[in-house]
Amino acid sequence: MHTRRLTTGARPPLRLLVFLTLFALESLTSAFAVTMTNDPKGFRDFLWGAKLDEVPALAVLRTSTHITDYAFQGGPSLYGDIPVESVLLSTVDGQFARVTIRYRGDKTHKQVMAFLERSYGALERIPGQMTRGLNQQYNWRGPETEINLTYEANLDRGFLFIESRTLSPRFHDYITDSAE
Repeated sequence: MHTRRLTTGARPPLRLLVFLTLFALESLTSAFAVTMTNDPKGFRDFLWGAKLDEVPALAVLRTSTHITDYAFQGGPSLYGDIPVESVLLSTVDGQFARVTIRYRGDKTHKQVMAFLERSYGALERIPGQMTRGLNQQYNWRGPETEINLTYEANLDRGFLFIESRTLSPRFHDYITDSAE
């Protein structure tokens, strides 16, 4: 008969280690988020939750059962007065919830960063913190809006997400394996 011997140096269960690791990562992510000085509560003239289906300046790009993506018609894509590759507005169940902005180039990245810091709060420059690198991530968090920017320096491209803190989690509810 085989018996199991307990020792005082027993390792914690794997589930506990995974939980503690995820908790630590979430704490670190939250710690580096800048608290917004001016929550936009939407994008341009569109407040979170607004209906976009009858806005003449917008064209439907993609639609599915729960999610619809729109782009501005006519003229170049701009964020503030900065030319970017694309500006995509998304609704979930008919409510405006997210903006996705794509751009290229270090010059554009510096302009976008300057605009974000001017508009929503300066980043805290901590000694030893890496502000340059292959993948840079920045986050601003307000009561109603969260802004996340990822810049891939090796590919010279940036992705900016401006989201409703209450509506954007619903996107995850509707993402399926078939990428609806």
